[in-house]
Amino acid sequence: MKTISILLAEDHVVVRQGTRQLLEREPDFKIVGEAGDGEEAVKLAKELKPDVIIMDVAMPKLSGVEATRQIKAVLPAVSVLVLTGYDYDEYIFSMLEAGAAGYLLKNVSGDELIGAVRAVYAGEPMIHPDVLRKMMTRFKTPPAAAAPVHVSSPLSEREMEVLKIAAKGMSNRDIAGELFISERTVQAHMRSVFNKLGVGSRSEAILYGLKKGWFSIDELP
Repeated sequence: MKTISILLAEDHVVVRQGTRQLLEREPDFKIVGEAGDGEEAVKLAKELKPDVIIMDVAMPKLSGVEATRQIKAVLPAVSVLVLTGYDYDEYIFSMLEAGAAGYLLKNVSGDELIGAVRAVYAGEPMIHPDVLRKMMTRFKTPPAAAAPVHVSSPLSEREMEVLKIAAKGMSNRDIAGELFISERTVQAHMRSVFNKLGVGSRSEAILYGLKKGWFSIDELP
């Protein structure tokens, strides 16, 4: 069983301790460090190189947004999972633009948080469909300004197809089932998408596509 190393970045000690106790019950989770502010989160991320960072948005010294941006600049493969009490659009968009792989509110259940950690580690999206719709609306490109896919996108036809289905919030297994291909093939396509777009997570790839106008609101469930 592969151990998932986790760094906790949360300024409230009680919340941080509670999260640690919850996650440490899982045999495949290992908490490698705790940060009480954004600067410490960046420092520990560089030193410890965790698989997943659970990051709050509002923290002392350096915000979660800027901390995530700095971490992703030097560790593009790390998965940043936001766990916060703020559901404001600007926080959501700023964190995702900075490179966060998922966005959760602190009212989620323990099981949901555990599942989210495993999901972002596996490259799965952790963005609620309602948040995706907000993203689609925010970055919608007017039809007249939208360039044809073959001109505006470096992706192959199949890679674009996989990314569009991923934008609906579907898992690798669901994408494989819809396209009648293996999960391994889906993963290979997603890795190629990441490399071509210069991103490190599915959420970043989806956000990139939204900004380019590759998806329409009608394509979401």
